[in-house]
Amino acid sequence: MTQNVRDLEADVDHVMIDQAQLQARIAEMAQAIEADFAAEEDLLLICVLKGGYVFLSDLSRALKRPHELDFMGVSSYGALTESSGEVRIVMDLKQPIAGRNVLIVEDIIDSGRTLDYMRRNLLARSPASLRIVTLLNKPSRRAVDVQVDYIGFDIPDEFVVGYGLDFAELYRNLPFVGVLKPEVFSD
Repeated sequence: MTQNVRDLEADVDHVMIDQAQLQARIAEMAQAIEADFAAEEDLLLICVLKGGYVFLSDLSRALKRPHELDFMGVSSYGALTESSGEVRIVMDLKQPIAGRNVLIVEDIIDSGRTLDYMRRNLLARSPASLRIVTLLNKPSRRAVDVQVDYIGFDIPDEFVVGYGLDFAELYRNLPFVGVLKPEVFSD
């Protein structure tokens, strides 16, 4: 399907977190992760697709210690602006995680349902440890309490796009986190 060329930035009401803020905070989180895993030889980062891929890329480059990557596709949104509440795995890991130190890399935590489901699923696979890092956290939207070990930014309850986050598969390529104009998604 071909999309008409349009200025995606024109659909953004305002930039919430710019590139410089993103990179500075990711560097800080990488240092904290390195300190916490300093005694561990093994570290596997599991990216939650699709939204987490940009964050994973920058976080992976910011980490100086050796680590491996894997990917998991989990869906609860579809083309909606709010979670449907039904979570399903659409792509599973390529390798076993038993006995490994695992860090889930998430783009945004909203209700917590998707992350809770994923956490329980991965714990059943017997990792040595399981921690969670998220770039964005919406604590006001939390329906399920999930412990998050590293949080980039707490944000208000606004619909954000960019830096991997999408609406209807668009806007992921914007280099910042911005608030989408309501008229774009309220049709």
